Amino acid sequence: MEPSGGEQEPGAVRLLDLPWEDVLLPHVLSRVPLCQLLRLQRVSRAFRALVQLHLAGLRRFDAAQVSRGGALEAIHLREVLSKGEYRVSTQRARGAWGLSWEGRWQAPEGRLLPGKNSSRANRQRQPHPPHQLRVEVPPCLQVGPQIPRAALAWLLRDAERLQELALAPCHEWLSDEDLVPVLARNPQLRSVALAGCGQLSRRTLGALAEGCPRLQRLSLAHCDWVDGLALRGLADRCPALEELDLTACRQLKDEAIVYLAQRRGAGLRSLSLAVNANVGDTAVQELARNCPELEHLDLTGCLRVGSDGVRTLAEYCPALRSLRVRHCHLVAEPSLSRLRKRGVDIDVEPPLHQALVLLQDMAGFAPFVNLQV
Repeated sequence: MEPSGGEQEPGAVRLLDLPWEDVLLPHVLSRVPLCQLLRLQRVSRAFRALVQLHLAGLRRFDAAQVSRGGALEAIHLREVLSKGEYRVSTQRARGAWGLSWEGRWQAPEGRLLPGKNSSRANRQRQPHPPHQLRVEVPPCLQVGPQIPRAALAWLLRDAERLQELALAPCHEWLSDEDLVPVLARNPQLRSVALAGCGQLSRRTLGALAEGCPRLQRLSLAHCDWVDGLALRGLADRCPALEELDLTACRQLKDEAIVYLAQRRGAGLRSLSLAVNANVGDTAVQELARNCPELEHLDLTGCLRVGSDGVRTLAEYCPALRSLRVRHCHLVAEPSLSRLRKRGVDIDVEPPLHQALVLLQDMAGFAPFVNLQV
C-alpha cells in the first residue's frame, strides 16, 4: 500500500486501519492458524496488540497447533527468557548461531564472536546475528516436547472465553499450578483434553468440576492419578457430561464406574474404559441399565468383561452404535450376534470370517465355502 519511497499513497487504507473487533478479529484472524499469528505479532507493536486481543478472545486452544510449524519462534523473548534459564539460538543456511545467558554470540565453529572483551576492529568485521530467534531449553531444564511452560502461560494469560482446551502436547510437564488458574478464568469450558498429563492431581479435577459446570467432553486417557474419589467429584458436579475418556486409568474399579453410571448415565453418550483390568461385568451391566443414550463404548483390554455384560448392553442400550471388545477373551460370539444384527460396529470379526481370512493367508487364495451345507 506504500510506494517504494516509504510514503503512503493518498487515500490508501492499511490493514490495521480496518475495525479490529468488527472486521479483523472475526473475519481475518479467526481464519489464520495460531502458529502464523504468533509470527505476525513480531511485525510491529500494533500487530502485537492485535494478536494479544485475539488471544484474549480465543474460544478454542489446541497446543498441537502451537508446536507445529516452529511457532515458538514467535513468542517474544522478553516473555519467555528469565534470568538465564534458557538460551536463544537460530539456524542459518551455513551454520547455527547461539546466544548464551551472558550475552555473548558464538559461531558454528566454536570461535567467539564480539563480546565485551573483543576489540573494536573485530566487532566491525563480524556479521550481526540474525533477527529470527527461537527458544531452546537445555536438557536439564527441558519442560515439554516442543512448547515450554512460559510460552503456554504467555499464550493463555488473558484468555477468558475458552470453550475448548487441548493440552496433550504439554503432558510431560503440565501441573496443577499451570492449569488450575486457566480453568478458573474460563468457566464456560465445554471440552477439555488432558490425555497423558501424568503430573496433574485431584486438584485439577476438583477445579474443573466446580468451575466448569457446562463441561461436555473430557479426555483423561493415560492419567494414572485418576481414582475413584476424583471420578466421584466429577460425576457429582458435571451435569452436562456426555463424552468421557478414561483409557488406562487403572486405579478405577467397578464401584467408581457404577457411581458414574448412576449419577450421569442419563446423558452419557461416549465412554472409554479401555486397558483397565479392574473393570468387569458389574460396571458394564450398570452402565447398560443407566445409560440409554450410550452410543460408543470402548472396553478394549478389559479382561474381566464377559458375555453377561455384553448381553445386558444389547438389551438396554438401543442407541449403541459402536462397541470395542478386542482382547476381551471372556466375550463369546453368541453375546455379540444380537448387536451385529442391529448393525452395531464391533471391532472383533465373526469366527467364520476369521477362519476364512486365516485360510486365505495360508493358502494364498480365498476358497469357496458353501454356507448352506
